[in-house]
Amino acid sequence: MTLHILKVGGKVIDDLALLRPILEAFLEKEGKKIIVHGGGKKASELSEKLGIPVQMVNGRRITDLAALEVATMVYAGLFNKQIVALLQSIGGNALGLSGADGNVILAHQRPVKEIDYGYVGDLDEVNAPAIHRLLNADFTPVFCAITHNGQGQLLNTNADTIASQLATAMSALYEVKLYLCLDKNGVLANAEDDSTVIPRMNETDYGQLKEQGVVYAGMLPKLDNAFEALRQGVKEVIICGPESVCQGGGTVIYSD
Repeated sequence: MTLHILKVGGKVIDDLALLRPILEAFLEKEGKKIIVHGGGKKASELSEKLGIPVQMVNGRRITDLAALEVATMVYAGLFNKQIVALLQSIGGNALGLSGADGNVILAHQRPVKEIDYGYVGDLDEVNAPAIHRLLNADFTPVFCAITHNGQGQLLNTNADTIASQLATAMSALYEVKLYLCLDKNGVLANAEDDSTVIPRMNETDYGQLKEQGVVYAGMLPKLDNAFEALRQGVKEVIICGPESVCQGGGTVIYSD
């Protein structure tokens, strides 16, 4: 059976009118579904209102204790429940989860090396059997970007990483297709021109484009996660925009 995993973020989850048709079309796909969402823009906006500095390095957020509290409020609270409520309204029996719920996603705090990322979690384990039971009960799990370490500490974890690790873990039980939906129509040859979508990309292409500075910042962790998912058994990864989630298009990431 096919399992479709959709990660949404950016302006998509800031605009429920934009998100609704995406979710409607996604629910029509044949097979089981999981949704993963971020919320970094809203977390940054709230942090600024609260006077909490926003710190980013290479597209990744540095999370001190105050930033973790904001991330938990936005990701596990506001956005998670908005998406769950929206799915219920269109016939999707959704269940909103963090990694701590049901002990489904364990992580550890990222060790300090050149950069101290603070309360950022690197994934250790996805409880695939527990998620499989939820899917068999006809729930659509909705995961936010908050995990835990099993010792009472919540951790902020990159939503693309969660999506790719979920896809990898579930690929032992399903034929998994992973959709990474972002503001742009796909990976662009010119970041300022939405018409310059690169239709296909393998790891060799990625290395060259990164060296040339065509892909950079927040796109780097997305592509790193996409290629790692393919290496671990995920059938297909598509980086796409809202309109192409279910209509085709975007950038197909494939193995060499």
